[in-house]
Amino acid sequence: MKQLTTIAELRDYRQGVSSTETLGLIPTMGNLHAGHLSLIRQGRSHNDQLIVSIFLNPLQFGPNEDLARYPKTLDADLEHCRAAGVDAVFCPQAEDLGISSQDSSSVLTQVCPPPDLTSVLCGRSRPGHFQGVATIVTKLFNLIQPHRAYFGEKDAQQLLIIRRLVADLNFPVEIIPCALVREESGLAYSSRNQYLSDRQREQASVLYRGLAAARSQFQRGERDAKALLAIVQAELAQVPQVQPEYVELVDPQSLALLTTIKDQGRLAIAAHLGSTRLIDTMLLTIRQPIVAIDGPAGAGKSTVTRQVADKLGLLYLDTGAMYRAVTWYVLECGISVNDEAHIAQALKNCEIRLEPQGDSPQCRVWVNQHEVTQAIRSPEVTAQVSTVAAFPAVREFLVRQQQEYGAAGGLVAEGRDMGTQVFPDADVKIFLTASVQERARRRQVDLEKQGYEVNLSQLEAEIAQRDQQDSTRAISPLQKAEDAIEIQTDDLTVEAVVSQILSYVPRD
Repeated sequence: MKQLTTIAELRDYRQGVSSTETLGLIPTMGNLHAGHLSLIRQGRSHNDQLIVSIFLNPLQFGPNEDLARYPKTLDADLEHCRAAGVDAVFCPQAEDLGISSQDSSSVLTQVCPPPDLTSVLCGRSRPGHFQGVATIVTKLFNLIQPHRAYFGEKDAQQLLIIRRLVADLNFPVEIIPCALVREESGLAYSSRNQYLSDRQREQASVLYRGLAAARSQFQRGERDAKALLAIVQAELAQVPQVQPEYVELVDPQSLALLTTIKDQGRLAIAAHLGSTRLIDTMLLTIRQPIVAIDGPAGAGKSTVTRQVADKLGLLYLDTGAMYRAVTWYVLECGISVNDEAHIAQALKNCEIRLEPQGDSPQCRVWVNQHEVTQAIRSPEVTAQVSTVAAFPAVREFLVRQQQEYGAAGGLVAEGRDMGTQVFPDADVKIFLTASVQERARRRQVDLEKQGYEVNLSQLEAEIAQRDQQDSTRAISPLQKAEDAIEIQTDDLTVEAVVSQILSYVPRD
């Protein structure tokens, strides 16, 4: 593992990363804990190279905040990174990033996200905080040029602002949200937990109990913001040492205050315990379950997903068919599958529609009112779909459509990145897999039924090559989600696989 302390060393490291390798970034302020380590594990599994930044950013601390006493544990942090397989750690001094003091904000060019995101919740009591965060994150993105960057959902306001930053400034960085990690008591992991005594840690867990109590009532049908907030506040009142700064229910995308939950709401808390400021959050969603089924080509996802959807009475979202439909459209338009610019332009005139098809495991598929259900299964489309699907413009176009389908839940989706990228908060995540030989045999049977003559050895080589492409592509690679359940299907019938998956789905 390389320890980089200067921009010159960082640039030398970055130049050594091959253009064929993907690079992930975990930005931190150090004092690494279990929450950080969960981000590192995800980054390690997704990327060829992984870099962790450790920088205590003065720009995001106010004059009366805890910059001077913030825990500094660089030696232990480096050991954690080394043990987790991190390739490099960037740990500069403030001066290396052009910050001479905490007052540098008055002379340093800063990034200022929209006030409607930065002036609410934590922004009310911490003016300038999110501008400081955005400025340093922008510096890191420019210097490191990662393909992906990982941020925890505990800092939900920060995550939303970073996503907006990336979208508005056109950074070619994929932002990966990572689930909040809690101590056994329910207290969210935070570096500031180190300020707490054992007794205070026990008291601080009331934040989670308040959120959980509101969630329980929400699951019973309560939708009114005042009622839900009153539940949280009543729980907090049982521990008077914990002094709330705010308890609010907001729209997860705009942070606007909600009076009632129609689709989703985010409960957010900031509170003080002694001199320690703590935050916590919980997303409340009105929806039926989402089941995300991922896995390599030929693992049986389409057939299994359709049957699971039928058994549960949920929508079957055949995302593979959506990517095949785009590929068919590109070929039909006579556009080279390597010409991302013209493909992106063509997508403006591409409309895809899916519809269940009786007892068939495949959806009926239309492109611009033309049914292409069979055409998208041709060898020509199959040979080119991974190339087309790897383009950011294609993935953005289709992920947006898929997430619109899933906004209200109630679906079973299959693909390569359902559980990691498209529906990271899916209720159940399954990773179906099978040997290359078994998947080639299945594909041979399928193609022969369609009247194609195929060579089994050639199919095995093509599937192995596609696995390599899908798992190493820079955008949304094929990866097993950290919390996914793996099912190896070589020796299982479709019915057995479906039965296993259904056993994991929560029922009312």
